[in-house]
Amino acid sequence: MALRLRSSKFRHVFGSQCRREHTFENVRITRNTHDSNFCSVNPRFLAIVTESSGGGSFAILDVNRPGRVDVNCPKVCGHAGAVLDVKWSPFNDCIIASGSDDATVKVWTIPDAGLLGTLTDWSADLHGHSRRVAYVDWHTSAANILMSVGFDFKIMIWNVEQAEPITCIDSHSDTIYSASWGRDGSLIASTCKDKKIRIMDPRLAKVAVEFEGHQSTKTSKVVFVSDNQIFTTGFSRASDRQYALWDVRKSGHPLSLTDIDCASGILLPYYDADTKVVYLAGKGDGNIRYFEIDTEESEIYFLNTYQSALPQRGLGMMPKRGIDPFKNEVARFYKLHASKNLVEPISMIVPRKAEGFQHDVYPPTASTIPSLTADEWTSGINRGPILINLENGTILDKPRVSMSSAVQPQLSSLSKPPQITTYRAINRTAAPFSAAPPTTQRISPEGHAPVVFRTPSPMSAPSQWNGSEKHEPASIKNIRRLSGHREDGDSDSSVSSSTPGALTTALTTAVTTAHGRPSPASLPLASSHVVHHVNGHTGDPSAGDHAIHVRKVWSPPVSAAASPSPTLSARYGVNPPSSDPELKKAYFRQLEEIASLQEQLQVKDRRIKQLEMELSHMRERESDLRPGESNC
Repeated sequence: MALRLRSSKFRHVFGSQCRREHTFENVRITRNTHDSNFCSVNPRFLAIVTESSGGGSFAILDVNRPGRVDVNCPKVCGHAGAVLDVKWSPFNDCIIASGSDDATVKVWTIPDAGLLGTLTDWSADLHGHSRRVAYVDWHTSAANILMSVGFDFKIMIWNVEQAEPITCIDSHSDTIYSASWGRDGSLIASTCKDKKIRIMDPRLAKVAVEFEGHQSTKTSKVVFVSDNQIFTTGFSRASDRQYALWDVRKSGHPLSLTDIDCASGILLPYYDADTKVVYLAGKGDGNIRYFEIDTEESEIYFLNTYQSALPQRGLGMMPKRGIDPFKNEVARFYKLHASKNLVEPISMIVPRKAEGFQHDVYPPTASTIPSLTADEWTSGINRGPILINLENGTILDKPRVSMSSAVQPQLSSLSKPPQITTYRAINRTAAPFSAAPPTTQRISPEGHAPVVFRTPSPMSAPSQWNGSEKHEPASIKNIRRLSGHREDGDSDSSVSSSTPGALTTALTTAVTTAHGRPSPASLPLASSHVVHHVNGHTGDPSAGDHAIHVRKVWSPPVSAAASPSPTLSARYGVNPPSSDPELKKAYFRQLEEIASLQEQLQVKDRRIKQLEMELSHMRERESDLRPGESNC
């Protein structure tokens, strides 16, 4: 019987090394032994974690200007510990998130022209983990949703636009090795040191599916390859490297499990959802293996191997919108060399005789337009990425919409809820995010009308607290001192959002004591309070380009009576919505229905106009007819 070979468009994909003038030399790559990538790339910038002392830093390089990098090139500095992971936003090439050894997550806004000097002013500073932050990752289709994984066995979901937490997943009992968003962001998959794979609902902060993974306690990684299938790499009981394909609906046994070799380097998976090809690069290896995944047949097919004698410390994968489709390039990696300060681009090429754009190799890919806002996602809406045509850049289709459970207050059920402190920067010239600038009211200590303070600059504040202000309470004086950076009549702030459907409907400004702690007599029953301050600047911050930061101390909401009213239940026979997320879910469902009705109205209007034009043409022809002639 003749052997039947499987046909594949990517069977002969090969890795192409670039020339020396296209590499980045003299980059002081970090020597940290953490198992992250230490780099991230988009079509404009290349971020690389660098070796530094006295805190963590990473360099921002122009991806289109390779060459020898100056040893004193501008860096992003602001972490008190080593930077462990960096990720660019998929919707804004100038926004990057970083996780650090100092247990914080920071979001930075890079100028359009790149860094001209050291950047120390962050756009958001998220304090929620009690130990170092190992990994950060952005939502695949919703804007301003960020996931952080810490060594405190917790996964936190943040709304970076409001600089506040959404949920905290406290379902792991040991070190978390990796976490991956689903294609539409409705699920999160994770691997752990306890050898279990968990599929979690990030809104409910609960584990949906849990099953045994690879049999070794060594590091394993996971990525989603379809709505119901995940791909993992790990080690067997005999410490052999292996990869596997799992169906989350059939937990317990993998669909495919294959041993690779007995090397000790961690296998890092990079999945291309467009071509369904996964690339495996081992830490300390020089090889990159790539496989094609058939999600319908649940099979993994080996394609080829890129071999190199120089080991790699990590890889950064370029988004599909940043590659060159007219050179048959299906993927591009930026390899961090482990033995020398060199970053080398590696292109994966599909050999084709035909010239021009190959439609079968380049299906529609994810665009830079988010299909959901943060409030829509938290209300329970699921929507895949908006796709774009790589040939001409046109938007092709609208993603499928589905509904899930809205975000519920999960932190109140923890045995020891975390105290979360978040910061957000205010730039008077340009907002760090694209959202409209929200407003904040200052509540008087008596709870009456908002109070507008006219305060001097912080430099002259100690010499001007005299006269009638001498008899004011210490809390009022401290509010004046902490809010001294505001100009007269300036009421804009980025603490709470005025956008409809925001997670926190009202943030109450806390009246603080002289030691910066909330005064028990003046604090209302609220889940958060706000303290304004200037981050490490002396003098008047409004005179320079430094960002003004707003600090927000967040604690889990008090579990007040949230049960439906018995009177309403008896009167109407139904239970009204018991939580704000349910109201928001119904609100956004109505918005979808309104949008659908508007589209139908537009179609009908176009049809009416078309019929009116046909009728007018018929009347014109009738007017031109002679007496006795027929219109037929």
